[in-house]
Amino acid sequence: MQSALRTAAAGLIGNVLEWFDYAVYGYFSTEIGKQFTPETMGADNKQLLTFAIFWVGFAARPVGGIVLGMIGDRVGRRALLSISIALMGGATLVIGLLPTYSTIGIAAPILLGLMRIVQGFSLGGEFTGSMVYTTELASPRWRGIIASSTAAGVTLGFILGSLSAFLVTRILGKELAAEWGWRIPFLASLLLVLIGYLLRHNIHESEQGEKAASLRAPVIQSLVSDWKPIVQTFGIVAFTNAAYYLTFTFAVEHRKAESDSFQLVNTLSLGVVLVAKVLGGYVSDRIGRRKTMLIITLVLMVTLYFGQWLMLYGDPFEFGMGQLLLGVPIAMAFGVHGAMLVEIFPLKTRVTSMSFAYSITLALAGGLVPLIATWLISQAGSPMAPVFFIMVYGVIGIPIMLGMKETNHRSLDE
Repeated sequence: MQSALRTAAAGLIGNVLEWFDYAVYGYFSTEIGKQFTPETMGADNKQLLTFAIFWVGFAARPVGGIVLGMIGDRVGRRALLSISIALMGGATLVIGLLPTYSTIGIAAPILLGLMRIVQGFSLGGEFTGSMVYTTELASPRWRGIIASSTAAGVTLGFILGSLSAFLVTRILGKELAAEWGWRIPFLASLLLVLIGYLLRHNIHESEQGEKAASLRAPVIQSLVSDWKPIVQTFGIVAFTNAAYYLTFTFAVEHRKAESDSFQLVNTLSLGVVLVAKVLGGYVSDRIGRRKTMLIITLVLMVTLYFGQWLMLYGDPFEFGMGQLLLGVPIAMAFGVHGAMLVEIFPLKTRVTSMSFAYSITLALAGGLVPLIATWLISQAGSPMAPVFFIMVYGVIGIPIMLGMKETNHRSLDE
């Protein structure tokens, strides 16, 4: 019998690696933009191109979700988790070794974009695959808290990414960090790949995974028939994912040039967020996932503007207060997502349809946000402009969740 700790750790480690890379790319986006774009390009265009390459990874997620999801449904959850971590680790390592624009010209941003595609392809199956795996092996009474381990992996990745960005800049200084120091975290990710391999070696397949493999449901027909949970996934996930970017990447990137104290505060805040994610899973086990998500969404709609204002205009202490004001409910929502999404998808196509739905949502409400935020700021002349855009996701999500039934006690064998 595989222990709950081993199950949670096996699901967690891939997300640590993948979101470590996401965080590092976000925190060093300015430096990477300078290294992989022509010197003649304006600063705003450099930033837009960097975020466009960033979004390419999200655009590849639906394809990865379908391909790796098919492996998860037709071969097994274990096979999916092994392939996805190998792909992500290899691509992240290559990014740390890529020559810059000054060395190989236009090939530099093209290769960077290709590696982001591989990463996005991998993430399309990894995050949802680990959600499914941990939830299926959990006791029905504790699905929320066990499945929250995947969300905890995201935060651990962000903590390590934020901490490494802070240490690299503090130890090497801003000039060396911008010149070559940003590569160090990408290269160091090889250690996470090795840990992931050891944790996932010989893990047990879930009973539902074995049953799904024997059914071999047709992919396209299944995606069409699963339209309802796919739409519900957008309603559940989009707002909190967009708000997460605004809170833990955009605001930090905007303020870090003033002082590295903001990066440090961000790292400390993520420690609180880690606990809040587990709390979210626990609360959803007790009062219901739908009810928990509706409360969180309404709280964020009310506090988003004020929290973002504190982060963009306050001192480091006020920055931390604003980040926690938004970060705690966002984190609790992430703790709910895992079990709730697994519970709304049918067994025979669970990984494929859920991966596709989550990937599409993240492409629209995650990868596009940096690009649109940069454009909105240039048009409005205010860093607060993206707040109103992100609130639209909440306006869409609330009626979708109101129309849903509670999912806690649904059998995962259906």
